[in-house]
Amino acid sequence: MRGAVLAVLLAAVAPAQSDFAHWMQAAPGRAQEVRAFEAYLHRAGVGGVLPLPPLLLNSSSWAACADAPYSLPPRALWPNIVPTLRFVRARIVPALGPVAALSGYRSPALNKCSGGAPKSAHAQYFALDLTPLQFKDRGKMIAAVCALHARYGPAAQAGLGFYSGMRFHIDTMGFRRWGADFHGATSPCLALAAKGWTRSAREPVRGGASRCPAGSRRDRSPCRPWR
Repeated sequence: MRGAVLAVLLAAVAPAQSDFAHWMQAAPGRAQEVRAFEAYLHRAGVGGVLPLPPLLLNSSSWAACADAPYSLPPRALWPNIVPTLRFVRARIVPALGPVAALSGYRSPALNKCSGGAPKSAHAQYFALDLTPLQFKDRGKMIAAVCALHARYGPAAQAGLGFYSGMRFHIDTMGFRRWGADFHGATSPCLALAAKGWTRSAREPVRGGASRCPAGSRRDRSPCRPWR
């Protein structure tokens, strides 16, 4: 019964397999490159952490930007997603259960069109937008992810952002966090930490030593994101 429910949830967030197959065959050599990417993930020890098609999903604004629903990053960027997938497997899934990827790599053109930051973690393929498949309570989901991010995020250089509904962002491009308006000061983790609901962690602060990626901006809380 639980397997059947999970299958329904996966179908609700995943695109049709036929759409992915069509995209793979739409350009010469693309299917071969996708298979090479899948083989690379297996060699790196992160094959199967998440299904392959959602890992290649574009920004949700792909249609408005006249792009494709999927995008394969250049080979030079493939290593960037490996630590993020390790963090998802080691920290996110044990806390939330199964998750689905909603967005991964964005090409420079799509990143600009969709309003992404110039040095977006998505544009460099460090980032995934995720949603839990079993958690349905946003407050509990936020509390669980904030707690694991406070405890394990600094060592993993993990960035964490929360958007509307059950959607959240994870990358390994620098320890920072932010809310739906992309500012660190609006991260819901700050309110939880103030109430003592999450374990404290060393964070970059104005005027002090920073763990922010070079070139990122800072405000009154951790680094502003390269979303």
